[in-house]
Amino acid sequence: MINLRDLPSVGKLLESPVATDLIAVYGRPLTLSALRDALDEIRRKKVSIEAIDPTSTEIIFNRAGDMLAIRTAPSLRGVINSTGVILHTNLGRAPYSKATSRAMDEISHVYSNLEYDLSQGERGSRLVHAENLLKSLTGAEAAIVVNNNASAVLLVLAALANRRKVIVSRTQLIEIGGGFRLPDIMKQSGAKLVEVGTTNRVHLNDYREALQGNAALVLHAHRSNFKLIGFTDEPELSELAAISREFDLPAVDDLGSGALINTEKYGLAHEPTVQESLKAGFDLVCFSGDKLLGGPQAGIIVGNSKLVEKLKRHPLARALRADKTRLAGLSATLLHYLKDEAEHEIPVWKMISEPLEKIRLRAEDWCRRLGSGEVIKGESTVGGGSLPGEMLPTYLLTIRTASPESFLEQLRGCQPPVIARTSQDVVLIDPRTVLPDQEDELLSNLTVTIAALP
Repeated sequence: MINLRDLPSVGKLLESPVATDLIAVYGRPLTLSALRDALDEIRRKKVSIEAIDPTSTEIIFNRAGDMLAIRTAPSLRGVINSTGVILHTNLGRAPYSKATSRAMDEISHVYSNLEYDLSQGERGSRLVHAENLLKSLTGAEAAIVVNNNASAVLLVLAALANRRKVIVSRTQLIEIGGGFRLPDIMKQSGAKLVEVGTTNRVHLNDYREALQGNAALVLHAHRSNFKLIGFTDEPELSELAAISREFDLPAVDDLGSGALINTEKYGLAHEPTVQESLKAGFDLVCFSGDKLLGGPQAGIIVGNSKLVEKLKRHPLARALRADKTRLAGLSATLLHYLKDEAEHEIPVWKMISEPLEKIRLRAEDWCRRLGSGEVIKGESTVGGGSLPGEMLPTYLLTIRTASPESFLEQLRGCQPPVIARTSQDVVLIDPRTVLPDQEDELLSNLTVTIAALP
């Protein structure tokens, strides 16, 4: 044993080849800080080390290396989603298609014509990117992309209804994840909320009475995360659009989920599409890019060209604008729809449309490879504020353990982390939401975790 005062100085440690290697990876300032902290920790804990020789500094460098690895590790990491929730809000919602990821990567490390008109050789507008694709897909006259759907609604209300009345049914005063409430966003925009009807029933005459006076627009908000059942009634979309025209006011539909495909073909309930809202006569439709659309986070507004132009000129449009990577990724995602390949290329739709028999075979293959578990029937869900209460049949790999919560905790500590769920004290792994190129990592992590069971 030696006296802790005999520990090597930081200057001496920096002369070591090990320190040189750490500096090459982490840089001198971070390495210097970690070595100082490692020495302080040893002194504080009164840890004794053997006599000074070439190996006596190993404990210091090991601790400094651990500190550096932890301090430089990104907090945002990829995970394996085995929960069966396709649009898992907490896990980043929609994973991108390979083409979308490639487009975002390619545009990120070069200069681009983001705001440059190549044909004229002068300043252009970023607002034109993705607009033609959106017009072709939806049949809208114009479009604008901002950074998320909450921003889209905020921009519409601020630009078209500041200090004026916006008519909304009480059946649609929604709150979505993260505490976002429609009345709150309306307050921030400067618009004046006017509620009509009751919590379960609203009639066309309720709108007609409220539209007298200083009204700006009629807002319809899609109930994307709950269902209204029982003794209920509310006007059809076409009726809302018609009564708005009667008062020469715009009708705006906040769809949220952004479906462009009929969900009924996959055995799900009907999710209102953007095209349907426009066809019903709505002047503007707002929706998300990262939900059922299956692309990067974005807020999209399509509809009447005069109204969209007004939105583009509003000061908030600059504050809420999308960056070049988002526009590139959104464009690549939209192309999948135009090329009629969304079901085969966009992960969200691949998961929704995956044949049940294929899921069963994957689950049984995993069970064989693990030499553990059991395959049972189960249910997946779309999630992400889309198709509330709707389930898709699936097959689950089940793992029984004395402490399911401890098992889940160990899975979250794997590299990459595995996010699973439990039911009735059984761990459930749903193949539907496990990406094919993550399958081997999932099984490797499960093998290690199962082997550690008492």
